[in-house]
Amino acid sequence: MVTFENHIGKISVSENYLTEIVRHAVCDCFGVADVCNVSTFRSAVSSISNGKLFKRRGVVIRTDKDGGLVIDLHIKVTYGTNISAAVSSITHKVSFTLEEAVGVDVHKVNVYVDDMNY
Repeated sequence: MVTFENHIGKISVSENYLTEIVRHAVCDCFGVADVCNVSTFRSAVSSISNGKLFKRRGVVIRTDKDGGLVIDLHIKVTYGTNISAAVSSITHKVSFTLEEAVGVDVHKVNVYVDDMNY
C-alpha cells in the first residue's frame, strides 16, 4: 500500500492498482511486445534496497526516502524497434500516467530490455 498526503487529505493506493496501471501504460507503447518476469537475482537485490518494495511480474515499484516512486520495468521489445526511442517513450508515459491517475510523484523510471521478439 502506498500512502501519501496532499491538499485533499491522506490517500492510500494498493500496489496491485499501481502495477496494473504501469503494465497497461507500458504495453500500449510502440515496440513493446510484453513485460518480462523479474529475475531471481534482481528480486533478491531489490528486496534489500532502501524503501518499501512492491514486486509484480516485470514491474518493481518502490518508494524512496522522499516519498516518490522509483519504478523498474523489465520489457521485451519487437525486432527492429529503436530501443532508445522506445525507452524514452515508456519513461514519459509511465510517469505521466501515474502522476495523472494517482497524483504521486514518480522520481525515476528504470527500463531494462530483457528480451527481443523476432
